[in-house]
Amino acid sequence: MKTLQNCKVLENTPLTHDVYKMVLENKTDWIHHPGQFVNVTIEGQYLKRPISICDWTENSLTLIYKVVGKGTEIMSTKKTGDVMEILTDLGNGFDTSKASDEVVILGGGVGVPPMYGLAKQCIKEGKKVHVILGFASKKDAFYLDEFKSLGVDVSVCTNDGSLGTKGFVTDVMKDKGLCDAFYMACGPMPMLKAIYTTSNSKGLLSFEERMGCGFGACMGCSCKTLTGYKRICVEGPVMESEDILWKD
Repeated sequence: MKTLQNCKVLENTPLTHDVYKMVLENKTDWIHHPGQFVNVTIEGQYLKRPISICDWTENSLTLIYKVVGKGTEIMSTKKTGDVMEILTDLGNGFDTSKASDEVVILGGGVGVPPMYGLAKQCIKEGKKVHVILGFASKKDAFYLDEFKSLGVDVSVCTNDGSLGTKGFVTDVMKDKGLCDAFYMACGPMPMLKAIYTTSNSKGLLSFEERMGCGFGACMGCSCKTLTGYKRICVEGPVMESEDILWKD
């Protein structure tokens, strides 16, 4: 059930020059699948900010966010002990029961955080996991050690070649022979479309989109599918790749 909750900040630390990790005290029994998100209330700002869930325990919630405007800039100033209001239980997340026993998990930029919780879930289910993470450059990379500590195959690529493979996540897919593996991904739209066109398999994609309300009332985050328009904040953000009507 969607509820507004006041959560104490347990940690709010920078991971890069513009990416922060915030841990909130929260009972997380409302999380059903990795890839769900919360809407964070920012004082003085009209719209809440949708932030994907990176990780969680029974009593805490980890959010990783990029400072891209006034709202997330205010978030970055929060200190331990401050209280944040969040709207919980948003989005459908990744239904891992649809995945095969071997999966490739791909994250690009701010699409990386939810893939950490997803990787942990897939490992828990006994799946063979390959992780591919893409960033603009070495200075933008984060959470690499955390992914590697899971004991899975982790590959990194950057646009400028300053870390890992020079190129895109789809280049790594091809180089590692993973184009036939079931895929689950989150990142910008061009990346998701490239994964869809590169892969020979089916997959689940988590879409990044600006959201006005976060619970389907404004229709501002709709995308066109085989069965009509769907709201990314309600029917998504995770959708089956075969259902999307991709724009040229």
